[in-house]
Amino acid sequence: MNKFDFEGRTAIITGGAQGIGKAVAEVLAKGGARVALWDTDQPLADDTARQLGNRSLAVEVDIADWDSVDAAYAKTKDAFGHVDIVVNSAGIAGSNSPVSDYSVEEFHQIVAVNLLGTFHVNKAVAADMRAQNYGRIINIASVAGKEGNPNAAAYSSSKAGVIGFTKSLGKELADCNVAVNCVTPAAARTRIFDQMSQEHIDYMLSKIPRGRFLELNEAASMIAWLASAENSFTTGGVFDLSGGRATY
Repeated sequence: MNKFDFEGRTAIITGGAQGIGKAVAEVLAKGGARVALWDTDQPLADDTARQLGNRSLAVEVDIADWDSVDAAYAKTKDAFGHVDIVVNSAGIAGSNSPVSDYSVEEFHQIVAVNLLGTFHVNKAVAADMRAQNYGRIINIASVAGKEGNPNAAAYSSSKAGVIGFTKSLGKELADCNVAVNCVTPAAARTRIFDQMSQEHIDYMLSKIPRGRFLELNEAASMIAWLASAENSFTTGGVFDLSGGRATY
């Protein structure tokens, strides 16, 4: 894996205790970054922080709650002074069922975490990144946000919203050295599979021309470049990680 220079940089990674978030945290930490792991699972985040070493911090946060995000950002700045990178990886899939049968409460919850949570995290850092004239924000969307998966309307629409939000904020901050991009992964084998039916998992695999699921290190490699200073021109972009499923 290529190594990027993150010395002197501070990164917030939501959902950083496990899955794609943890894989990204490992790459950024190896590059010299200080890493704040924002997660709802404090014990798991503490364990991941111990693995990463003394330049990491575990912060319990619910990104669907603005006050929780605001407090987590203040705690992170108190510990590290400033924030240069955000990888917004926290998200939930929800259950699989037709719209006519879908729980209203669950639909709202998925949108609250995946879309409103993205807004909260990006809002928290945007002004400071503009003021310091440096920042890299990477939001984790999904190929489902491009194509729409059947029996997953809540997840699909929330991730489509993340794509649109990223394009909008990227244009807002394009006049300074702040890049805002998103990636659209196909499914990777993480604990998010626990929320899905086997039928839906099989459907997702059948749609990937590569014939396999995304590996965590593959996602981390692309995200690390987007988080680096080398990504100095691209903003408001959507980067494919779908194994050939959706390439537009």
